Amino acid sequence: MRRRARELAMRALFAHTQGGVDLEEALRHALEEMGGEEEPYGDPLDEEGVVFARRLLLGYKAHQEEVDRILKETVEGWDFGQMAKTDLTILRLATYEMLYEPTPFAPLIEVAVKIANRYGGEHSGAFVNGVLGRLYRRIQEGEIKTVPKED
Repeated sequence: MRRRARELAMRALFAHTQGGVDLEEALRHALEEMGGEEEPYGDPLDEEGVVFARRLLLGYKAHQEEVDRILKETVEGWDFGQMAKTDLTILRLATYEMLYEPTPFAPLIEVAVKIANRYGGEHSGAFVNGVLGRLYRRIQEGEIKTVPKED
C-alpha cells in the first residue's frame, strides 16, 4: 500500500513541478491513471494510501525550501538542472519522508529505489540509492535532525 502511495505521490508531484498542474488536480489525474493499471506488486491503492500520498505531497510543499536545500547539499557533483526529472521528484519525496515522517529509513529507501528503477533511466535506481544513502549517513552522524522513527 505504501509503495503504491509513494508512486502516486511521485507521479502527481512530477506533473505539478514539470507541467505546472495544480497539485490537487495532478493528484486526481495520477490517481485516475493508476486506477487502470495492473498491480505488479500486489498492493492495490486504497483510501488510506491516497491519504498517505496526499500527506507526502502537502508535506513536501510545506517544507520544499528546507528539503531542496538539504538535497542540494547531499547530492555531490550534480545540480537539479542536470538530474533526470523523475529522479529529482523521487528524491524530493523520499528526502521529505526521511526528515519529517516516522517511516523507518530502510524500507523507505528500498521503495524509492524500486520506484526509480520503474520510472527512471538505466542508472536511476543506483543514483537514488546513492543520494539517499548519503543523506542517511548525514542523519546518522547527527548533521541533520529528523522526527523520531517507528520501530
